[in-house]
Amino acid sequence: MVDMRQLAQTLRRVPEPALARFFAQHRGHARFLLSSSDVEECGLQELLGLADDETRRLWEELTLGYADIEGRASLRAEIAGLYPGLEADDVLVCAGADEAILLAVTALLDPGDHAVVTWPGYAALHEVAQATGARVSLLRLDSASGWRLDPEELRRLLKPTTRLVIVNFPHNPTGALPDRATFEAVVALTREVGATLLSDEVYRFLERPGADRLPPAAASMGGVSLGALSKTLGLAGLRVGWLATRNRALLARAARLKHSTSGCGSAPSEILALIALRARERLLGRSRARLEANLALLDAFFESRPELFEWTPPRGGSVAFPRLRASLPVEEFAEALVREEGVLVVPGSVYGDDENRFRIGFGRACVPSALTALGRFVDGDQRW
Repeated sequence: MVDMRQLAQTLRRVPEPALARFFAQHRGHARFLLSSSDVEECGLQELLGLADDETRRLWEELTLGYADIEGRASLRAEIAGLYPGLEADDVLVCAGADEAILLAVTALLDPGDHAVVTWPGYAALHEVAQATGARVSLLRLDSASGWRLDPEELRRLLKPTTRLVIVNFPHNPTGALPDRATFEAVVALTREVGATLLSDEVYRFLERPGADRLPPAAASMGGVSLGALSKTLGLAGLRVGWLATRNRALLARAARLKHSTSGCGSAPSEILALIALRARERLLGRSRARLEANLALLDAFFESRPELFEWTPPRGGSVAFPRLRASLPVEEFAEALVREEGVLVVPGSVYGDDENRFRIGFGRACVPSALTALGRFVDGDQRW
């Protein structure tokens, strides 16, 4: 039985996210968000224009009562279709990816357990694990080899008490994506110690042309896939995420915990999410076209300034993690950039990085203008 007191204790221990604190401090001063981790937002009328006859009728006849705690059955069935062999009952709809992380990690870990989490990464993935009272080891991606994940390093970190291994690919903030053999080694090692693999797949379907799409963790017995509409489809405002797994006992525990978090999702958001998922190829085409166009601009920008920046092109997702080669601390660089040019980037220190890196996002329409301003800021400046 899930202990609700443990959930309350976990919530009290989770620190205020450094990324949210950074945005609260600086976002209001920015004209260009070269820091956003999602793609350009989809408008409501644009989305409604993609509805089929059934979903348009559902929208027009919608009543604003409580939704099902597990999520609307038709939405869960649509999500299950993203994962080979899964059914609607293998999906729990959540209030965004953050609730999904909280529910899954709290349901899987007890005080004294051990977890391994890829690093650098989205803070909630390791901070929630630590807040449960579990011990957490960070599986560091190797920046010198293009953010490679080393399965032998994972093997070294695993313990008899390891209950959870958390990975995130395509990766935030680096855009890394391992090859299939590496990912399959991670799956095998996780099974070897009897742990659960939780895979943050919110950037899945945004792999670059030529990059392999990894199999979802939910496709393997016991693995858990975490998904959301925020990053790939430009629908962060719907706050729709999910957990997908054949481990129905885990979903039942997570659903019991959900009674003490969101209780249920938003009925309008779930209908809009159903519309989006049924039209996902059109929305993904929109996202991919913008990402490829903006990434070509980024490649040209950084390749023309090798003395100032170290650039590792991302293999997937909508973010990258270049390094500032100058001796100036990247925090000062970011502060001056938003103050003088209105361009916001995220210093790597927000992620615990100490190599003078910064996160950029390239899914927004403002990227060309932001790069023009960034070029004006760095070119010919004696600070570098």
